[in-house]
Amino acid sequence: MKNSARIILAGIALFAGSAVAQNYPDGKPVRILVGYAPGGGTDTTARMIAQALGELWGSNVLVENRPGAAGNIATEFTAKANPDGYTLVFCNIGSHAITPARFTGRLTYDPVADFAFPVFIGGLPNVFMVHPSLPFRTLQQYSAYAKKYPGKLNFGSSGVGASPHLSIEYWKTLAGINIVHVPYKGAALALADVMSGHMESSVGNLAGGPLGAIKAGRVRALAVTSAERNAQVPDVPTFAESGVEGYDVTGWYGLCTQSKVPQPILAKLNADGNKVLSGPLKKRLEDQGITVAKSATPAQFAAHVKSEIAKWTKVVKDANLQTDR
Repeated sequence: MKNSARIILAGIALFAGSAVAQNYPDGKPVRILVGYAPGGGTDTTARMIAQALGELWGSNVLVENRPGAAGNIATEFTAKANPDGYTLVFCNIGSHAITPARFTGRLTYDPVADFAFPVFIGGLPNVFMVHPSLPFRTLQQYSAYAKKYPGKLNFGSSGVGASPHLSIEYWKTLAGINIVHVPYKGAALALADVMSGHMESSVGNLAGGPLGAIKAGRVRALAVTSAERNAQVPDVPTFAESGVEGYDVTGWYGLCTQSKVPQPILAKLNADGNKVLSGPLKKRLEDQGITVAKSATPAQFAAHVKSEIAKWTKVVKDANLQTDR
């Protein structure tokens, strides 16, 4: 009888969990935390995802910006949030690969064990840009000037330790150049200063403001960080093509949440996330320079995150990219 009772109770629990998932989000608002200021590529993409999911669910999906510490503020909050599926974080290479690599053993959460990875959105490059008035038309020309005049050139980014920043620090170590990093509270702010001529150069995710600024001629793109050229800016060479042999930094976006969120809800998030990514949203994201993932499972996404942490741990160590840089 006891075994029968357990089986019945387990069945009831499973049925209840499935029912909750089918109704999720049941008209309640879902929030997506973004660890960066409004206006950058991360924020822009998060708002596209939020809109698409909101339309699918018939429910409000709110984007909440919590900038600071290279995305760590939003990530830490999510790790400790109520595991009910109503708090998601727009996770990316910075929050879940580079930050763990830079602060190994010093975070208040485990970037893998404390998270579930229901929606892998896709990958995209960073792009290195200069003001059009500068004489540099190639990355080689910029690098040659930086070698001749160390410390004279500046570059802005979304903040210390984020993917754009470290992609350039990585290049600096490989190329043997010294350009000064100027951290901002968001990629849009760094881009604005380059467009206005207050900053010589900046780096940011191609998606969002940089792509529009490049196409409008308000900045000159010297190189993208990915291994291959991007379809949205086919005339912009890669770092590897520009003489930085073997260089490849490809960023990525996803939706993550607390690891203890019930499995039926995680499964629904995965199914619904893949559904909107295969619809009209796909072209909108691709138009921003994002290569959309093909219906990745949470396990595949988690495996990608683990491999990225391993990669960036080695990069940080080999390049001596200190946590205070």
